[in-house]
Amino acid sequence: MAGRSTYQRVVLKLSGESLRGRSPDGIDWSVLAYLAGEVKQAIELGVELSLVIGGGNIWRGAAAERQGMDRATADYAGMLATLINALAMQDALERAGVTTRTQSALEIRTVAEPYIYRRALRHLEKGRVVIFAAGTGSPYMTTDTTAALRSVEMSADLLLMAKNNVDGVYDADPSVEPNAQKFEHVSYIEILNRQLEVMDYTALSLCMENDLPIRVFDVFNQGSIQRILAGEHVGTLVSAQPVTV
Repeated sequence: MAGRSTYQRVVLKLSGESLRGRSPDGIDWSVLAYLAGEVKQAIELGVELSLVIGGGNIWRGAAAERQGMDRATADYAGMLATLINALAMQDALERAGVTTRTQSALEIRTVAEPYIYRRALRHLEKGRVVIFAAGTGSPYMTTDTTAALRSVEMSADLLLMAKNNVDGVYDADPSVEPNAQKFEHVSYIEILNRQLEVMDYTALSLCMENDLPIRVFDVFNQGSIQRILAGEHVGTLVSAQPVTV
């Protein structure tokens, strides 16, 4: 696809579960290669791109808490899971020819740079992909919130919320309700009022307060990231726009 990105700087949020694929071990290497290819095609449009990846394919803090584990400790373990995913994705991107840097909110200098705001900006300006790992560095904060926070800090034009085999935001769960209607556009307030499951409400509120648009889409619809960046309507746009179903 020819042309340039309509956005200068974008943050892509991937769930940890998206890396699992069909692998029983938490990471499907063919999925990593696919995602690396999608990212490579995207940055060829000239966008400055950073990633936030969850850790749910390796560790579920909520499940550990239900077994009696201290919540903060469980969340710190989850941050380490996101770092594992970040390093795996960094390797896949580098093998695809994409220069990548991983920055961790927890200081683990042997394997990742510490998160430094100005250094992250400089990497992006130089055309490097930056992966933000270990969440915000604080417990009780999800990787959705991390993605929203880093988007605001990096002055991103768009937050891409990648979903697995769900192509946008619906008024009901499409896997349960066959007549569920997909939104083309939906406002932040409408999501809150209807309690739609797009992202956690702390993350959504941060996007709303900073007027950061969100695009919800199916990452396994090949070429979808590139089409979004080229200005096509893919998935659902979440912004201050009026609701359209």
